[in-house]
Amino acid sequence: MARFEFKLPDIGEGVAEGEIVAWHVKGGDVVKEDQPMVEVMTDKATVTIGAPKKGTILETHAAVGQIMPVGGLLVVIETDGATAVAAAPSKAPAPAPAAKTPAKPAPAAPAAKSEGPAATAVGDIKDTLPGSAFFGAKEAPKPGGNGAKAAAPASDYYSERPLATPATRKLARDLDVDLRRVRPTGDGNRVTHEDVRAFVGGASTKAHAPVPSAPVAGGGSGVPGVSGRAPIAIAIPAGTAPRDELEVRKPFVGVRRKIAERMQTAKNTAAHFTFVEECDVGRLKQIRNRMKPAAEAAGVKLTFLPFIVRAVVAALKKHPVLNSALDESTNELVTRKYIHIGIAASTDNGLMVPVVKDADRKSILDIAREIDRLGTAAKAGAIASADLAGSTFTITSLGAQGGLFATPILNFPEVGILGVHQIKKKPVVKDDQIVIGEIMLLSLSFDHRIVDGHVGAAFAYDIIGFLENPESLFLDMV
Repeated sequence: MARFEFKLPDIGEGVAEGEIVAWHVKGGDVVKEDQPMVEVMTDKATVTIGAPKKGTILETHAAVGQIMPVGGLLVVIETDGATAVAAAPSKAPAPAPAAKTPAKPAPAAPAAKSEGPAATAVGDIKDTLPGSAFFGAKEAPKPGGNGAKAAAPASDYYSERPLATPATRKLARDLDVDLRRVRPTGDGNRVTHEDVRAFVGGASTKAHAPVPSAPVAGGGSGVPGVSGRAPIAIAIPAGTAPRDELEVRKPFVGVRRKIAERMQTAKNTAAHFTFVEECDVGRLKQIRNRMKPAAEAAGVKLTFLPFIVRAVVAALKKHPVLNSALDESTNELVTRKYIHIGIAASTDNGLMVPVVKDADRKSILDIAREIDRLGTAAKAGAIASADLAGSTFTITSLGAQGGLFATPILNFPEVGILGVHQIKKKPVVKDDQIVIGEIMLLSLSFDHRIVDGHVGAAFAYDIIGFLENPESLFLDMV
Protein backbone atom coordinates (compact mmCIF):
# COMPACT_ATOMS: atom_id res chain seq x y z
CA MET A 1 0.00 0.00 0.00
CA ALA A 2 1.13 3.56 -0.62
CA ARG A 3 -0.13 7.03 0.20
CA PHE A 4 -0.85 9.26 -2.77
CA GLU A 5 -1.25 12.98 -2.05
CA PHE A 6 -3.39 14.63 -4.71
CA LYS A 7 -3.14 18.41 -5.01
CA LEU A 8 -5.40 20.86 -6.81
CA PRO A 9 -4.15 20.78 -10.39
CA ASP A 10 -3.56 23.77 -12.65
CA ILE A 11 -6.96 24.09 -14.33
CA GLY A 12 -5.56 26.59 -16.83
CA GLU A 13 -6.70 29.98 -18.17
CA GLY A 14 -4.76 31.82 -15.48
CA VAL A 15 -6.74 30.26 -12.63
CA ALA A 16 -4.80 30.47 -9.36
CA GLU A 17 -7.40 29.16 -6.92
CA GLY A 18 -10.76 27.41 -6.72
CA GLU A 19 -13.69 27.11 -4.32
CA ILE A 20 -14.70 23.66 -3.12
CA VAL A 21 -18.37 23.37 -4.08
CA ALA A 22 -19.12 19.72 -3.27
CA TRP A 23 -17.38 16.48 -2.33
CA HIS A 24 -18.55 13.23 -3.93
CA VAL A 25 -16.30 11.09 -1.71
CA LYS A 26 -15.40 10.86 1.97
CA GLY A 27 -12.86 9.11 4.13
CA GLY A 28 -13.04 5.34 3.74
CA ASP A 29 -14.65 5.37 0.28
CA VAL A 30 -13.16 3.10 -2.36
CA VAL A 31 -12.79 4.95 -5.67
CA LYS A 32 -11.99 4.01 -9.22
CA GLU A 33 -9.70 5.98 -11.47
CA ASP A 34 -11.52 9.04 -12.96
CA GLN A 35 -14.50 8.55 -10.61
CA PRO A 36 -16.00 12.00 -9.81
CA MET A 37 -14.38 13.11 -6.61
CA VAL A 38 -14.83 16.86 -6.02
CA GLU A 39 -16.45 19.89 -7.69
CA VAL A 40 -14.31 23.02 -7.82
CA MET A 41 -15.52 26.41 -9.00
CA THR A 42 -13.14 29.02 -10.39
CA ASP A 43 -13.71 32.45 -11.87
CA LYS A 44 -14.10 30.69 -15.22
CA ALA A 45 -16.40 27.73 -14.57
CA THR A 46 -17.25 24.82 -12.29
CA VAL A 47 -15.30 21.62 -13.01
CA THR A 48 -15.56 18.13 -11.61
CA ILE A 49 -12.21 16.56 -10.77
CA GLY A 50 -11.98 12.79 -10.93
CA ALA A 51 -9.87 10.49 -8.81
CA PRO A 52 -6.33 10.30 -10.24
CA LYS A 53 -5.90 6.68 -9.10
CA LYS A 54 -8.00 3.85 -7.78
CA GLY A 55 -7.75 3.22 -4.08
CA THR A 56 -9.24 4.17 -0.72
CA ILE A 57 -9.82 7.75 0.40
CA LEU A 58 -7.81 8.31 3.58
CA GLU A 59 -8.27 12.04 4.09
CA THR A 60 -9.95 15.04 2.47
CA HIS A 61 -8.20 18.33 3.08
CA ALA A 62 -10.71 21.02 2.15
CA ALA A 63 -14.18 21.84 3.43
CA VAL A 64 -17.08 22.87 1.21
CA GLY A 65 -16.86 26.61 0.63
CA GLN A 66 -13.12 26.75 1.22
CA ILE A 67 -10.84 28.50 -1.27
CA MET A 68 -7.92 26.31 -2.30
CA PRO A 69 -4.84 27.57 -4.16
CA VAL A 70 -3.52 25.60 -7.11
CA GLY A 71 -1.09 23.11 -5.59
CA GLY A 72 -2.99 22.90 -2.29
CA LEU A 73 -3.49 19.39 -0.91
CA LEU A 74 -6.98 18.10 -1.72
CA VAL A 75 -7.07 14.43 -0.78
CA VAL A 76 -4.88 11.52 0.32
CA ILE A 77 -5.55 8.16 -1.35
CA GLU A 78 -4.25 4.79 -0.28
CA THR A 79 -3.34 3.01 -3.50
CA ASP A 80 -2.78 -0.68 -4.20
CA GLY A 81 0.73 -1.93 -4.71
CA ALA A 82 4.06 -0.65 -3.53
CA THR A 83 4.76 0.93 -6.89
CA ALA A 84 2.23 3.72 -6.42
CA VAL A 85 3.97 7.07 -6.64
CA ALA A 86 3.09 9.50 -3.88
CA ALA A 87 3.49 13.20 -4.28
CA ALA A 88 6.67 14.56 -2.79
CA PRO A 89 6.06 15.82 0.74
CA SER A 90 5.81 19.56 0.97
CA LYS A 91 6.95 21.70 3.87
CA ALA A 92 4.72 24.57 2.86
CA PRO A 93 1.88 25.22 5.35
CA ALA A 94 -1.29 23.34 4.52
CA PRO A 95 -4.03 25.57 3.06
CA ALA A 96 -6.62 24.36 5.53
CA PRO A 97 -7.18 21.73 8.24
CA ALA A 98 -8.35 18.32 7.03
CA ALA A 99 -12.08 18.25 6.39
CA LYS A 100 -12.52 15.13 8.52
CA THR A 101 -11.24 16.92 11.60
CA PRO A 102 -13.83 19.19 13.22
CA ALA A 103 -12.77 22.83 13.09
CA LYS A 104 -11.83 24.39 16.41
CA PRO A 105 -13.34 27.70 17.51
CA ALA A 106 -11.26 30.67 16.39
CA PRO A 107 -9.68 32.41 19.42
CA ALA A 108 -10.82 35.95 20.04
CA ALA A 109 -8.29 38.77 19.76
CA PRO A 110 -7.28 40.30 23.11
CA ALA A 111 -8.83 43.67 22.23
CA ALA A 112 -12.26 42.26 21.50
CA LYS A 113 -14.85 41.68 24.19
CA SER A 114 -17.00 38.64 23.65
CA GLU A 115 -19.21 36.63 25.93
CA GLY A 116 -18.86 33.45 23.91
CA PRO A 117 -16.54 31.62 21.56
CA ALA A 118 -16.46 32.33 17.84
CA ALA A 119 -18.59 30.04 15.72
CA THR A 120 -17.09 26.94 14.16
CA ALA A 121 -17.51 25.65 10.63
CA VAL A 122 -20.95 25.40 9.04
CA GLY A 123 -22.68 22.29 10.34
CA ASP A 124 -21.16 22.69 13.84
CA ILE A 125 -22.43 26.17 14.76
CA LYS A 126 -22.36 27.15 18.44
CA ASP A 127 -24.51 29.69 20.24
CA THR A 128 -22.49 32.66 21.44
CA LEU A 129 -25.10 34.54 23.44
CA PRO A 130 -28.47 33.49 24.85
CA GLY A 131 -31.01 33.63 22.03
CA SER A 132 -28.51 34.35 19.23
CA ALA A 133 -26.12 32.55 16.93
CA PHE A 134 -23.34 33.45 14.55
CA PHE A 135 -24.34 33.17 10.91
CA GLY A 136 -22.11 30.34 9.75
CA ALA A 137 -18.71 31.89 10.44
CA LYS A 138 -15.79 29.54 9.95
CA GLU A 139 -12.40 29.39 11.54
CA ALA A 140 -10.08 31.29 9.23
CA PRO A 141 -7.86 28.74 7.52
CA LYS A 142 -4.15 29.28 7.56
CA PRO A 143 -2.60 30.76 4.43
CA GLY A 144 -0.64 28.39 2.31
CA GLY A 145 0.87 27.54 -0.97
CA ASN A 146 2.32 30.89 -2.00
CA GLY A 147 5.10 31.28 0.55
CA ALA A 148 4.40 34.96 1.19
CA LYS A 149 7.57 36.50 2.56
CA ALA A 150 5.86 39.32 4.36
CA ALA A 151 3.16 37.32 6.14
CA ALA A 152 4.48 37.96 9.63
CA PRO A 153 3.80 41.73 9.89
CA ALA A 154 0.06 41.25 9.17
CA SER A 155 -0.63 37.93 10.88
CA ASP A 156 -3.55 39.49 12.77
CA TYR A 157 -5.54 39.94 9.53
CA TYR A 158 -6.98 37.33 7.20
CA SER A 159 -9.60 37.55 4.44
CA GLU A 160 -10.70 34.43 2.59
CA ARG A 161 -11.82 36.32 -0.55
CA PRO A 162 -9.78 39.51 -1.02
CA LEU A 163 -11.06 41.97 -3.63
CA ALA A 164 -8.39 43.26 -5.98
CA THR A 165 -7.92 44.18 -9.62
CA PRO A 166 -5.96 41.83 -11.91
CA ALA A 167 -3.07 44.30 -11.90
CA THR A 168 -2.94 44.29 -8.10
CA ARG A 169 -3.06 40.49 -8.04
CA LYS A 170 -0.15 40.37 -10.50
CA LEU A 171 1.82 42.79 -8.32
CA ALA A 172 1.17 40.58 -5.30
CA ARG A 173 2.37 37.50 -7.20
CA ASP A 174 5.49 39.34 -8.39
CA LEU A 175 6.29 40.39 -4.81
CA ASP A 176 5.40 36.95 -3.42
CA VAL A 177 2.65 38.38 -1.21
CA ASP A 178 -0.44 36.51 0.02
CA LEU A 179 -3.32 38.90 -0.74
CA ARG A 180 -5.42 37.22 1.95
CA ARG A 181 -3.07 38.75 4.55
CA VAL A 182 -3.16 42.29 3.16
CA ARG A 183 -5.55 44.65 4.90
CA PRO A 184 -7.50 46.65 2.25
CA THR A 185 -7.99 50.43 2.18
CA GLY A 186 -9.58 50.87 -1.25
CA ASP A 187 -13.22 51.53 -2.09
CA GLY A 188 -15.49 48.55 -1.49
CA ASN A 189 -12.93 46.87 0.78
CA ARG A 190 -10.57 46.48 -2.19
CA VAL A 191 -6.82 45.80 -1.89
CA THR A 192 -4.80 48.46 -3.73
CA HIS A 193 -1.25 48.65 -5.09
CA GLU A 194 -0.32 50.79 -2.10
CA ASP A 195 -1.69 48.19 0.33
CA VAL A 196 0.50 45.51 -1.22
CA ARG A 197 3.62 47.69 -1.14
CA ALA A 198 2.91 48.76 2.43
CA PHE A 199 2.56 45.10 3.39
CA VAL A 200 5.94 44.28 1.91
CA GLY A 201 7.43 47.20 3.83
CA GLY A 202 5.99 45.89 7.10
CA ALA A 203 3.78 48.95 7.55
CA SER A 204 0.46 47.18 7.07
CA THR A 205 -0.26 46.58 10.73
CA LYS A 206 0.49 50.17 11.67
CA ALA A 207 -1.54 51.84 8.96
CA HIS A 208 -4.88 50.26 9.70
CA ALA A 209 -7.28 49.85 12.56
CA PRO A 210 -7.50 46.43 14.25
CA VAL A 211 -9.93 43.92 12.81
CA PRO A 212 -12.82 42.23 14.62
CA SER A 213 -12.08 39.35 16.95
CA ALA A 214 -12.85 36.45 14.61
CA PRO A 215 -11.97 36.91 10.91
CA VAL A 216 -14.86 35.70 8.78
CA ALA A 217 -14.07 33.18 6.10
CA GLY A 218 -15.61 33.69 2.67
CA GLY A 219 -19.39 33.97 2.81
CA GLY A 220 -19.59 33.59 6.60
CA SER A 221 -20.38 37.24 7.19
CA GLY A 222 -23.63 37.06 5.29
CA VAL A 223 -22.18 39.56 2.81
CA PRO A 224 -20.22 37.47 0.30
CA GLY A 225 -16.95 38.94 -0.85
CA VAL A 226 -16.77 41.40 2.06
CA SER A 227 -14.34 40.10 4.62
CA GLY A 228 -13.12 41.25 8.01
CA ARG A 229 -16.62 41.95 9.36
CA ALA A 230 -18.05 40.59 12.54
CA PRO A 231 -20.47 37.70 11.99
CA ILE A 232 -24.15 38.58 11.84
CA ALA A 233 -26.21 37.19 14.70
CA ILE A 234 -29.78 35.96 14.24
CA ALA A 235 -31.88 36.50 17.33
CA ILE A 236 -34.27 33.75 18.40
CA PRO A 237 -37.03 34.76 20.83
CA ALA A 238 -36.77 33.20 24.27
CA GLY A 239 -39.01 30.22 24.87
CA THR A 240 -39.22 29.16 21.23
CA ALA A 241 -38.31 25.75 19.87
CA PRO A 242 -34.62 24.87 19.38
CA ARG A 243 -32.97 26.49 16.35
CA ASP A 244 -32.61 23.16 14.53
CA GLU A 245 -36.40 22.94 14.40
CA LEU A 246 -36.87 26.52 13.17
CA GLU A 247 -34.09 26.91 10.61
CA VAL A 248 -32.60 25.06 7.69
CA ARG A 249 -28.94 25.89 7.09
CA LYS A 250 -26.64 25.03 4.23
CA PRO A 251 -23.27 26.42 3.11
CA PHE A 252 -23.47 29.56 0.98
CA VAL A 253 -21.07 28.38 -1.69
CA GLY A 254 -20.63 27.83 -5.40
CA VAL A 255 -22.44 29.80 -8.08
CA ARG A 256 -24.77 31.49 -5.60
CA ARG A 257 -21.86 32.97 -3.65
CA LYS A 258 -20.07 33.96 -6.86
CA ILE A 259 -23.20 35.82 -7.99
CA ALA A 260 -23.38 37.58 -4.62
CA GLU A 261 -19.76 38.65 -4.85
CA ARG A 262 -20.17 40.04 -8.35
CA MET A 263 -23.33 41.92 -7.37
CA GLN A 264 -21.62 43.33 -4.29
CA THR A 265 -18.61 44.42 -6.34
CA ALA A 266 -20.86 46.13 -8.89
CA LYS A 267 -22.84 48.00 -6.22
CA ASN A 268 -19.72 48.98 -4.27
CA THR A 269 -17.81 50.22 -7.32
CA ALA A 270 -20.11 51.65 -10.00
CA ALA A 271 -22.28 54.72 -9.41
CA HIS A 272 -25.62 53.36 -10.59
CA PHE A 273 -28.45 55.39 -12.05
CA THR A 274 -31.52 53.98 -13.79
CA PHE A 275 -33.62 55.34 -16.64
CA VAL A 276 -37.10 53.91 -17.35
CA GLU A 277 -39.27 54.53 -20.41
CA GLU A 278 -42.18 52.98 -22.33
CA CYS A 279 -41.86 51.36 -25.73
CA ASP A 280 -44.77 50.49 -28.03
CA VAL A 281 -43.82 47.20 -29.69
CA GLY A 282 -47.02 46.69 -31.69
CA ARG A 283 -45.24 46.82 -35.05
CA LEU A 284 -42.47 44.59 -33.72
CA LYS A 285 -45.05 41.96 -32.78
CA GLN A 286 -46.47 42.08 -36.30
CA ILE A 287 -43.07 41.62 -37.94
CA ARG A 288 -42.12 38.84 -35.57
CA ASN A 289 -45.39 37.00 -36.27
CA ARG A 290 -44.77 37.27 -40.02
CA MET A 291 -41.22 35.93 -39.66
CA LYS A 292 -42.02 33.05 -37.29
CA PRO A 293 -43.09 30.49 -39.93
CA ALA A 294 -39.90 31.04 -41.96
CA ALA A 295 -37.79 30.86 -38.81
CA GLU A 296 -39.46 27.64 -37.69
CA ALA A 297 -38.87 26.16 -41.13
CA ALA A 298 -35.19 26.92 -40.61
CA GLY A 299 -35.32 25.24 -37.19
CA VAL A 300 -35.11 28.51 -35.24
CA LYS A 301 -37.32 29.57 -32.34
CA LEU A 302 -37.93 33.27 -32.92
CA THR A 303 -38.63 35.33 -29.79
CA PHE A 304 -38.52 39.09 -29.28
CA LEU A 305 -35.03 38.87 -27.79
CA PRO A 306 -33.05 38.69 -31.08
CA PHE A 307 -34.78 41.90 -32.22
CA ILE A 308 -33.92 43.56 -28.91
CA VAL A 309 -30.28 42.46 -29.28
CA ARG A 310 -30.15 44.00 -32.76
CA ALA A 311 -31.70 47.23 -31.44
CA VAL A 312 -29.07 47.38 -28.68
CA VAL A 313 -26.29 46.74 -31.20
CA ALA A 314 -27.54 49.56 -33.44
CA ALA A 315 -27.73 51.93 -30.45
CA LEU A 316 -24.24 50.94 -29.25
CA LYS A 317 -22.84 51.90 -32.64
CA LYS A 318 -24.30 55.38 -32.14
CA HIS A 319 -23.08 55.61 -28.53
CA PRO A 320 -19.75 53.72 -28.31
CA VAL A 321 -19.18 54.92 -24.72
CA LEU A 322 -21.88 52.41 -23.72
CA ASN A 323 -19.63 49.67 -25.12
CA SER A 324 -16.70 50.67 -22.92
CA ALA A 325 -15.25 49.76 -19.54
CA LEU A 326 -13.05 51.54 -17.02
CA ASP A 327 -9.70 49.84 -16.43
CA GLU A 328 -9.10 50.94 -12.86
CA SER A 329 -5.63 49.38 -12.75
CA THR A 330 -4.39 51.79 -15.43
CA ASN A 331 -7.04 54.52 -15.03
CA GLU A 332 -8.00 54.20 -18.71
CA LEU A 333 -11.38 54.11 -20.42
CA VAL A 334 -11.34 51.16 -22.83
CA THR A 335 -13.80 51.39 -25.74
CA ARG A 336 -14.29 48.04 -27.44
CA LYS A 337 -14.61 47.84 -31.22
CA TYR A 338 -16.34 44.48 -30.91
CA ILE A 339 -19.85 44.01 -29.54
CA HIS A 340 -20.49 40.96 -27.35
CA ILE A 341 -23.97 40.93 -25.81
CA GLY A 342 -24.52 39.10 -22.53
CA ILE A 343 -27.96 37.52 -22.07
CA ALA A 344 -28.82 36.95 -18.41
CA ALA A 345 -30.31 33.47 -17.98
CA SER A 346 -31.90 31.87 -14.94
CA THR A 347 -30.77 28.28 -14.32
CA ASP A 348 -31.08 25.72 -11.53
CA ASN A 349 -27.53 26.69 -10.52
CA GLY A 350 -28.32 30.39 -10.36
CA LEU A 351 -28.04 33.38 -12.68
CA MET A 352 -25.63 33.02 -15.59
CA VAL A 353 -24.80 35.41 -18.42
CA PRO A 354 -24.04 33.55 -21.66
CA VAL A 355 -22.51 35.80 -24.30
CA VAL A 356 -23.52 36.24 -27.96
CA LYS A 357 -20.12 37.03 -29.48
CA ASP A 358 -19.86 39.53 -32.35
CA ALA A 359 -23.58 40.27 -32.26
CA ASP A 360 -23.01 43.15 -34.69
CA ARG A 361 -21.97 40.61 -37.34
CA LYS A 362 -24.96 38.31 -36.94
CA SER A 363 -28.40 38.38 -38.52
CA ILE A 364 -31.55 38.16 -36.42
CA LEU A 365 -31.85 34.44 -37.21
CA ASP A 366 -28.18 33.88 -36.33
CA ILE A 367 -28.68 35.65 -33.00
CA ALA A 368 -31.80 33.56 -32.33
CA ARG A 369 -29.87 30.33 -33.00
CA GLU A 370 -27.05 31.40 -30.70
CA ILE A 371 -29.38 32.46 -27.89
CA ASP A 372 -31.14 29.10 -28.09
CA ARG A 373 -27.83 27.18 -28.05
CA LEU A 374 -26.45 29.14 -25.11
CA GLY A 375 -29.68 28.95 -23.11
CA THR A 376 -29.97 25.19 -23.58
CA ALA A 377 -26.35 24.62 -22.54
CA ALA A 378 -26.66 26.90 -19.51
CA LYS A 379 -29.82 25.20 -18.20
CA ALA A 380 -28.22 21.78 -18.71
CA GLY A 381 -25.12 22.87 -16.77
CA ALA A 382 -22.95 22.08 -19.80
CA ILE A 383 -22.04 25.56 -20.98
CA ALA A 384 -18.38 26.20 -21.79
CA SER A 385 -16.47 28.82 -19.78
CA ALA A 386 -15.64 30.67 -23.02
CA ASP A 387 -19.39 31.23 -23.57
CA LEU A 388 -19.67 33.04 -20.23
CA ALA A 389 -16.84 35.52 -20.72
CA GLY A 390 -16.20 38.71 -22.63
CA SER A 391 -19.56 40.49 -22.70
CA THR A 392 -19.49 44.24 -23.36
CA PHE A 393 -23.19 44.98 -22.65
CA THR A 394 -25.88 42.88 -20.95
CA ILE A 395 -29.61 42.38 -21.46
CA THR A 396 -31.73 40.87 -18.69
CA SER A 397 -35.38 39.82 -18.92
CA LEU A 398 -37.87 38.09 -16.64
CA GLY A 399 -40.28 37.44 -19.49
CA ALA A 400 -43.86 37.03 -18.29
CA GLN A 401 -42.72 37.86 -14.75
CA GLY A 402 -41.15 41.11 -15.87
CA GLY A 403 -43.35 43.28 -13.65
CA LEU A 404 -43.72 47.03 -14.15
CA PHE A 405 -40.05 48.03 -14.01
CA ALA A 406 -36.89 47.28 -12.04
CA THR A 407 -33.42 48.70 -11.41
CA PRO A 408 -30.99 46.14 -12.87
CA ILE A 409 -27.50 45.91 -11.41
CA LEU A 410 -24.60 46.32 -13.82
CA ASN A 411 -22.66 43.31 -15.01
CA PHE A 412 -19.43 44.93 -13.84
CA PRO A 413 -17.18 46.26 -15.36
CA GLU A 414 -19.72 47.03 -18.09
CA VAL A 415 -21.18 50.53 -17.94
CA GLY A 416 -24.72 49.72 -19.07
CA ILE A 417 -27.42 47.07 -18.76
CA LEU A 418 -30.92 46.81 -20.25
CA GLY A 419 -33.83 45.34 -18.33
CA VAL A 420 -36.71 44.14 -20.51
CA HIS A 421 -40.20 43.81 -19.02
CA GLN A 422 -43.50 42.18 -19.85
CA ILE A 423 -45.52 43.44 -22.83
CA LYS A 424 -48.90 44.70 -21.66
CA LYS A 425 -51.90 46.15 -23.45
CA LYS A 426 -52.41 49.75 -22.34
CA PRO A 427 -54.35 52.78 -23.60
CA VAL A 428 -52.07 55.14 -25.50
CA VAL A 429 -52.63 58.35 -27.48
CA LYS A 430 -51.87 58.20 -31.21
CA ASP A 431 -52.83 61.03 -33.55
CA ASP A 432 -54.96 62.49 -30.74
CA GLN A 433 -56.88 59.25 -30.49
CA ILE A 434 -56.89 56.82 -27.55
CA VAL A 435 -56.01 53.36 -28.82
CA ILE A 436 -54.75 50.09 -27.33
CA GLY A 437 -50.97 49.88 -27.42
CA GLU A 438 -48.59 46.95 -26.91
CA ILE A 439 -46.43 48.56 -24.23
CA MET A 440 -43.16 47.24 -22.87
CA LEU A 441 -41.17 49.13 -20.26
CA LEU A 442 -37.40 49.27 -20.57
CA SER A 443 -35.20 49.83 -17.51
CA LEU A 444 -31.62 50.82 -18.22
CA SER A 445 -28.95 51.19 -15.54
CA PHE A 446 -25.69 53.02 -16.20
CA ASP A 447 -22.40 53.69 -14.45
CA HIS A 448 -22.67 57.42 -13.79
CA ARG A 449 -18.89 57.68 -13.51
CA ILE A 450 -18.74 57.07 -17.28
CA VAL A 451 -22.21 57.75 -18.67
CA ASP A 452 -23.85 61.16 -18.25
CA GLY A 453 -27.60 61.32 -17.76
CA HIS A 454 -28.39 62.80 -21.17
CA VAL A 455 -26.18 60.18 -22.88
CA GLY A 456 -28.01 57.36 -21.12
CA ALA A 457 -31.37 58.86 -22.05
CA ALA A 458 -30.35 59.31 -25.70
CA PHE A 459 -29.16 55.69 -25.80
CA ALA A 460 -32.49 54.51 -24.36
CA TYR A 461 -34.54 56.50 -26.87
CA ASP A 462 -32.46 55.14 -29.75
CA ILE A 463 -33.25 51.58 -28.62
CA ILE A 464 -36.93 52.51 -28.35
CA GLY A 465 -36.83 54.06 -31.83
CA PHE A 466 -35.44 50.87 -33.35
CA LEU A 467 -38.00 48.68 -31.57
CA GLU A 468 -40.96 50.92 -32.48
CA ASN A 469 -39.75 51.04 -36.10
CA PRO A 470 -38.26 47.53 -36.47
CA GLU A 471 -37.92 47.83 -40.26
CA SER A 472 -34.86 49.99 -39.60
CA LEU A 473 -33.13 47.00 -37.98
CA PHE A 474 -32.85 45.35 -41.40
CA LEU A 475 -31.04 48.26 -43.04
CA ASP A 476 -27.60 47.11 -41.85
CA MET A 477 -28.22 43.35 -41.85
CA VAL A 478 -25.12 41.25 -42.34
